[in-house]
Amino acid sequence: MPSHYLAKLTSPKRTAKANLHLGVTLAGTAGALNAGGFLAVGQYTSHMTGMLSSAADDFILGKFVPAFAALFMLVAFTWGSACTALMVNYAKRNKMRHIYTPVLLLEAVLLLVFGLIGSTLQKHEVITVSFTAVLLCYVMGLQNALITKISSAEIRTTHVTGLVTDLGIELGKMIYWNRDKTAQHEGAVAANRHKLYLHGMLVSAFFVGGLLGAAGFKYLGFISTLPLALILTILSLAPRFSGLNGNKAAKDIKQSES
Repeated sequence: MPSHYLAKLTSPKRTAKANLHLGVTLAGTAGALNAGGFLAVGQYTSHMTGMLSSAADDFILGKFVPAFAALFMLVAFTWGSACTALMVNYAKRNKMRHIYTPVLLLEAVLLLVFGLIGSTLQKHEVITVSFTAVLLCYVMGLQNALITKISSAEIRTTHVTGLVTDLGIELGKMIYWNRDKTAQHEGAVAANRHKLYLHGMLVSAFFVGGLLGAAGFKYLGFISTLPLALILTILSLAPRFSGLNGNKAAKDIKQSES
Protein backbone atom coordinates (compact mmCIF):
# COMPACT_ATOMS: atom_id res chain seq x y z
CA MET A 1 0.00 0.00 0.00
CA PRO A 2 1.24 3.54 -0.69
CA SER A 3 2.66 5.29 2.35
CA HIS A 4 0.36 8.25 1.66
CA TYR A 5 -2.72 6.05 2.17
CA LEU A 6 -1.26 4.41 5.29
CA ALA A 7 -0.35 7.82 6.73
CA LYS A 8 -3.95 8.98 6.38
CA LEU A 9 -5.07 6.14 8.65
CA THR A 10 -3.31 7.73 11.63
CA SER A 11 -3.48 11.37 10.56
CA PRO A 12 -4.85 13.83 13.18
CA LYS A 13 -7.26 15.07 10.48
CA ARG A 14 -9.87 12.31 10.46
CA THR A 15 -12.27 11.03 7.81
CA ALA A 16 -14.97 8.37 8.07
CA LYS A 17 -13.05 6.19 5.61
CA ALA A 18 -9.82 6.46 7.60
CA ASN A 19 -11.66 5.62 10.83
CA LEU A 20 -13.24 2.56 9.22
CA HIS A 21 -10.02 1.21 7.73
CA LEU A 22 -7.97 1.82 10.88
CA GLY A 23 -10.77 0.41 13.04
CA VAL A 24 -10.96 -2.78 10.95
CA THR A 25 -7.17 -3.20 11.13
CA LEU A 26 -7.06 -2.76 14.90
CA ALA A 27 -10.19 -4.86 15.47
CA GLY A 28 -8.53 -7.70 13.59
CA THR A 29 -5.42 -7.24 15.72
CA ALA A 30 -7.48 -7.27 18.91
CA GLY A 31 -9.33 -10.40 17.81
CA ALA A 32 -6.06 -12.17 17.06
CA LEU A 33 -4.55 -11.21 20.41
CA ASN A 34 -7.68 -12.07 22.39
CA ALA A 35 -8.38 -15.47 20.81
CA GLY A 36 -4.74 -16.43 20.34
CA GLY A 37 -3.81 -15.09 23.76
CA PHE A 38 -6.39 -17.38 25.35
CA LEU A 39 -4.58 -20.40 23.95
CA ALA A 40 -1.33 -18.99 25.33
CA VAL A 41 -2.36 -17.79 28.80
CA GLY A 42 -5.87 -19.18 29.36
CA GLN A 43 -7.44 -15.71 29.65
CA TYR A 44 -9.48 -13.47 27.36
CA THR A 45 -7.48 -10.34 28.01
CA SER A 46 -9.85 -7.75 26.52
CA HIS A 47 -12.95 -8.95 28.40
CA MET A 48 -13.00 -6.57 31.37
CA THR A 49 -16.70 -7.24 32.03
CA GLY A 50 -15.85 -10.89 32.60
CA MET A 51 -12.82 -9.94 34.71
CA LEU A 52 -14.89 -7.81 37.04
CA SER A 53 -17.66 -10.41 37.28
CA SER A 54 -15.07 -13.09 38.00
CA ALA A 55 -13.56 -10.98 40.77
CA ALA A 56 -16.98 -10.45 42.34
CA ASP A 57 -17.78 -14.19 42.20
CA ASP A 58 -14.41 -15.15 43.68
CA PHE A 59 -14.77 -12.65 46.53
CA ILE A 60 -18.14 -14.10 47.50
CA LEU A 61 -16.81 -17.67 47.23
CA GLY A 62 -13.87 -16.78 49.44
CA LYS A 63 -11.32 -17.17 46.65
CA PHE A 64 -9.49 -13.97 47.43
CA VAL A 65 -6.26 -14.61 45.52
CA PRO A 66 -8.03 -15.23 42.15
CA ALA A 67 -10.26 -12.22 42.87
CA PHE A 68 -7.27 -9.92 43.37
CA ALA A 69 -5.63 -11.46 40.29
CA ALA A 70 -8.65 -10.52 38.14
CA LEU A 71 -8.63 -7.00 39.57
CA PHE A 72 -4.92 -6.71 38.83
CA MET A 73 -5.55 -7.56 35.18
CA LEU A 74 -8.29 -4.92 35.08
CA VAL A 75 -5.80 -2.39 36.49
CA ALA A 76 -3.32 -3.37 33.75
CA PHE A 77 -5.95 -2.71 31.07
CA THR A 78 -6.87 0.61 32.70
CA TRP A 79 -3.24 1.67 32.94
CA GLY A 80 -2.77 0.89 29.26
CA SER A 81 -5.65 3.24 28.43
CA ALA A 82 -4.21 5.89 30.75
CA CYS A 83 -0.80 5.68 29.06
CA THR A 84 -2.42 6.24 25.67
CA ALA A 85 -4.15 9.36 26.98
CA LEU A 86 -0.88 10.62 28.49
CA MET A 87 1.11 10.14 25.28
CA VAL A 88 -1.52 11.47 22.88
CA ASN A 89 -2.28 14.57 24.96
CA TYR A 90 1.42 15.25 25.49
CA ALA A 91 1.99 15.05 21.73
CA LYS A 92 -0.92 17.42 21.07
CA ARG A 93 0.17 19.98 23.66
CA ASN A 94 3.71 19.98 22.34
CA LYS A 95 2.56 20.20 18.71
CA MET A 96 4.37 17.03 17.66
CA ARG A 97 3.99 16.14 13.98
CA HIS A 98 2.83 12.57 14.48
CA ILE A 99 0.75 12.41 17.61
CA TYR A 100 -0.37 8.76 17.36
CA THR A 101 2.99 7.27 16.34
CA PRO A 102 4.37 6.82 19.91
CA VAL A 103 1.39 4.71 21.01
CA LEU A 104 1.42 2.50 17.92
CA LEU A 105 5.19 2.02 18.20
CA LEU A 106 4.88 1.14 21.90
CA GLU A 107 2.21 -1.45 21.10
CA ALA A 108 4.38 -2.86 18.30
CA VAL A 109 7.39 -3.13 20.63
CA LEU A 110 5.32 -4.85 23.33
CA LEU A 111 3.96 -7.35 20.81
CA LEU A 112 7.51 -7.96 19.63
CA VAL A 113 8.54 -8.65 23.23
CA PHE A 114 5.51 -10.90 23.66
CA GLY A 115 6.34 -12.85 20.51
CA LEU A 116 10.04 -13.30 21.29
CA ILE A 117 10.06 -13.96 25.05
CA GLY A 118 6.37 -14.54 25.89
CA SER A 119 6.97 -18.16 26.84
CA THR A 120 9.67 -17.04 29.30
CA LEU A 121 7.48 -14.30 30.80
CA GLN A 122 4.71 -16.83 31.31
CA LYS A 123 6.81 -18.55 33.98
CA HIS A 124 6.76 -15.42 36.14
CA GLU A 125 3.64 -14.33 38.00
CA VAL A 126 2.10 -11.42 39.86
CA ILE A 127 -0.51 -12.73 42.33
CA THR A 128 -0.92 -15.94 40.22
CA VAL A 129 -1.27 -13.92 36.99
CA SER A 130 1.48 -14.55 34.43
CA PHE A 131 3.38 -11.53 33.10
CA THR A 132 2.20 -12.47 29.61
CA ALA A 133 -1.47 -12.04 30.63
CA VAL A 134 -0.69 -8.72 32.30
CA LEU A 135 1.18 -7.58 29.18
CA LEU A 136 -1.73 -8.49 26.90
CA CYS A 137 -4.24 -6.67 29.14
CA TYR A 138 -2.02 -3.59 29.05
CA VAL A 139 -1.71 -3.77 25.24
CA MET A 140 -5.49 -4.15 24.87
CA GLY A 141 -6.10 -1.06 27.00
CA LEU A 142 -3.44 0.84 25.07
CA GLN A 143 -5.00 -0.01 21.71
CA ASN A 144 -8.65 0.48 22.65
CA ALA A 145 -7.95 3.92 24.08
CA LEU A 146 -5.99 4.86 20.94
CA ILE A 147 -8.80 4.11 18.48
CA THR A 148 -11.26 5.75 20.88
CA LYS A 149 -9.17 8.94 20.85
CA ILE A 150 -8.56 8.85 17.10
CA SER A 151 -12.23 8.33 16.17
CA SER A 152 -13.67 10.66 18.85
CA ALA A 153 -15.19 7.66 20.66
CA GLU A 154 -17.03 6.41 17.54
CA ILE A 155 -15.03 3.18 17.35
CA ARG A 156 -13.82 0.68 19.92
CA THR A 157 -12.00 -2.44 18.83
CA THR A 158 -12.02 -4.74 21.85
CA HIS A 159 -15.62 -4.28 23.12
CA VAL A 160 -17.61 -6.56 20.83
CA THR A 161 -20.59 -6.60 23.22
CA GLY A 162 -21.17 -2.89 22.63
CA LEU A 163 -20.67 -3.26 18.88
CA VAL A 164 -23.18 -6.11 18.65
CA THR A 165 -25.66 -4.17 20.80
CA ASP A 166 -25.45 -1.13 18.51
CA LEU A 167 -25.69 -3.42 15.50
CA GLY A 168 -28.88 -4.95 16.89
CA ILE A 169 -30.38 -1.53 17.61
CA GLU A 170 -29.80 -0.38 14.04
CA LEU A 171 -31.18 -3.65 12.63
CA GLY A 172 -34.32 -3.19 14.74
CA LYS A 173 -34.70 0.33 13.43
CA MET A 174 -34.18 -0.86 9.86
CA ILE A 175 -37.00 -3.44 10.00
CA TYR A 176 -39.35 -1.15 11.93
CA TRP A 177 -42.52 -0.41 9.95
CA ASN A 178 -43.35 3.29 9.73
CA ARG A 179 -47.04 3.59 8.91
CA ASP A 180 -46.54 7.08 7.53
CA LYS A 181 -44.50 6.57 4.37
CA THR A 182 -43.51 10.23 4.13
CA ALA A 183 -39.73 10.35 4.17
CA GLN A 184 -39.62 13.48 6.28
CA HIS A 185 -42.32 12.35 8.69
CA GLU A 186 -41.57 13.65 12.16
CA GLY A 187 -40.66 10.81 14.49
CA ALA A 188 -40.09 8.28 11.69
CA VAL A 189 -37.76 5.44 12.68
CA ALA A 190 -34.81 5.01 10.33
CA ALA A 191 -31.64 2.98 10.65
CA ASN A 192 -28.23 4.59 10.53
CA ARG A 193 -26.77 2.59 7.65
CA HIS A 194 -23.30 3.98 8.23
CA LYS A 195 -23.38 2.54 11.75
CA LEU A 196 -24.71 -0.76 10.48
CA TYR A 197 -21.87 -1.08 8.00
CA LEU A 198 -19.19 0.18 10.41
CA HIS A 199 -20.14 -2.09 13.31
CA GLY A 200 -20.72 -5.05 11.03
CA MET A 201 -17.22 -4.63 9.59
CA LEU A 202 -15.64 -4.27 13.04
CA VAL A 203 -17.35 -7.40 14.40
CA SER A 204 -16.37 -9.34 11.28
CA ALA A 205 -12.77 -8.11 11.51
CA PHE A 206 -12.56 -9.13 15.17
CA PHE A 207 -13.86 -12.62 14.33
CA VAL A 208 -11.53 -13.11 11.36
CA GLY A 209 -8.63 -11.82 13.45
CA GLY A 210 -9.61 -14.29 16.17
CA LEU A 211 -9.54 -17.19 13.71
CA LEU A 212 -6.11 -16.18 12.43
CA GLY A 213 -4.77 -15.52 15.92
CA ALA A 214 -6.01 -18.83 17.31
CA ALA A 215 -4.56 -20.72 14.34
CA GLY A 216 -1.28 -18.83 14.69
CA PHE A 217 -0.89 -19.62 18.38
CA LYS A 218 -1.92 -23.24 17.84
CA TYR A 219 0.59 -23.96 15.10
CA LEU A 220 3.34 -21.37 15.63
CA GLY A 221 3.12 -20.27 19.26
CA PHE A 222 4.06 -16.85 20.60
CA ILE A 223 6.03 -15.89 17.50
CA SER A 224 2.74 -15.58 15.59
CA THR A 225 2.37 -12.06 17.04
CA LEU A 226 5.37 -10.80 15.04
CA PRO A 227 3.28 -10.04 11.90
CA LEU A 228 0.94 -7.99 14.08
CA ALA A 229 3.90 -6.04 15.44
CA LEU A 230 5.08 -5.45 11.85
CA ILE A 231 1.65 -4.13 10.79
CA LEU A 232 1.55 -1.69 13.71
CA THR A 233 5.12 -0.56 13.00
CA ILE A 234 4.23 0.17 9.37
CA LEU A 235 1.14 2.12 10.44
CA SER A 236 3.11 4.15 12.95
CA LEU A 237 6.03 5.01 10.65
CA ALA A 238 4.06 5.62 7.44
CA PRO A 239 3.43 9.34 8.20
CA ARG A 240 7.19 9.96 8.39
CA PHE A 241 7.64 8.82 4.79
CA SER A 242 4.43 10.09 3.21
CA GLY A 243 5.11 13.79 2.97
CA LEU A 244 1.94 14.66 4.88
CA ASN A 245 2.24 17.83 6.90
CA GLY A 246 1.58 16.67 10.44
CA ASN A 247 1.72 20.18 11.91
CA LYS A 248 -1.01 21.42 9.60
CA ALA A 249 -3.17 18.41 10.36
CA ALA A 250 -2.68 18.84 14.08
CA LYS A 251 -4.21 22.33 13.90
CA ASP A 252 -7.46 20.75 12.71
CA ILE A 253 -7.90 18.76 15.90
CA LYS A 254 -10.72 20.05 18.06
CA GLN A 255 -9.74 21.12 21.56
CA SER A 256 -12.54 18.98 22.96
CA GLU A 257 -10.79 15.78 21.83
CA SER A 258 -8.25 16.29 24.59
